[in-house]
Amino acid sequence: MASKVRLFVDHPLGEGQSVPLSRDQAHYLFGVMRLGPGRVLSLINSRDGEWNAEVAEAGKRGGVLVCQTQTKPLQMPPDLWLLFAPIRKERTAFIVEKAVELGVARICPIHTAYTQRTHGVRTDKLHAHAVEAAEQCGGTFVPPVDEPVKLEKVLAEWPSDRMLMFCDEAMLDQRVDLPQKVGPWAIVIGPEGGFSDAERDMLGAMPMAHPISLGPRILRADTAAVAALTLWQHQLGDWG
Repeated sequence: MASKVRLFVDHPLGEGQSVPLSRDQAHYLFGVMRLGPGRVLSLINSRDGEWNAEVAEAGKRGGVLVCQTQTKPLQMPPDLWLLFAPIRKERTAFIVEKAVELGVARICPIHTAYTQRTHGVRTDKLHAHAVEAAEQCGGTFVPPVDEPVKLEKVLAEWPSDRMLMFCDEAMLDQRVDLPQKVGPWAIVIGPEGGFSDAERDMLGAMPMAHPISLGPRILRADTAAVAALTLWQHQLGDWG
């Protein structure tokens, strides 16, 4: 049975495997959660599933855990990327957290013509939010968070086998269904100012891009991300 305390570690997991703890991890487990020697918690690493591990050594500056038994196999999300323009810090964190909960394989911040936040995007902080979301929602995989890249560069290097769901706020009064095509996909969400005409033209010229409406109302960027992920998962993902 898995523990209610879950921790992501960048270390191999397996029966009898010792796992050293960093100072921050030791503070969380022993100072915040009040665990001590002999207590059991759950570990994930995005590779080996979920494992129960016992506290073998507990200290203020570190500690050691020992893996016992696997409680879950690795559960990968669909091969789905989320491309979005960063917004305010707390709302960008919200997008990352919900993307992990809803199930994505990669998180890709992008700079668009109308992106409001083009500086100060800390991918290490966003990765920490992704880790926390996976720990709290029972996931066994933490998607990587890319460094921000300009949208035109991403599209210029786009893989020909990956379909792209393009959420276009200009299509408020139109309904377009996604093609029921299994395989690699991505979702692209624009900033609160929407896509520029040039960006819309670039996306429209891509044979693998499929514009879609998210309903009759203009959504905030963080709401649009959740709505788009929910729509894709319902039609093409692993919800069913």
